[in-house]
Amino acid sequence: MSQELTQQWLTEIQTLKQQVAHLQQERDAAWESAQKWRKLYNTEAEQRRTDTQLSKQTIASLQAQIQRLQGIEAAQLNDGAATAAIVQEIAQIKSTEELKAKLVAAIKERDRLQQALKNEQDEHAQTRKSLTTALGDAIDSLTRQRTETGKQTEKI
Repeated sequence: MSQELTQQWLTEIQTLKQQVAHLQQERDAAWESAQKWRKLYNTEAEQRRTDTQLSKQTIASLQAQIQRLQGIEAAQLNDGAATAAIVQEIAQIKSTEELKAKLVAAIKERDRLQQALKNEQDEHAQTRKSLTTALGDAIDSLTRQRTETGKQTEKI
């Protein structure tokens, strides 16, 4: 009977050793998976940071361009030489037909510039929206990572 009981205990110990080994393998596999996901997250986060930086640079460039264009326009409006050139060009017009043609050309140019400005404003709004979305995604991902890291720390 004693030998039978000893055999049962040895069998039980062997079974528990196998279960421990199996659980250790599962733990190691889970750890490797977590490492893989962490690496993927870091790669994605780095890409988002790069995209965000590029977008910020683009926005800064566009804002500088807008300011430059606004400065050119303000300078042109206050430029006496430009005003004198315009007055001279108007003085050279000899007929109402020429005046109408110049007016049509000026209106077309104004419309083209208004459309270009509208397109630029739309692109700026889209860029701002994309940056806001990217920032929100990055914050969500960071929050998820911190939550997952906290859960893993509790398990260990």
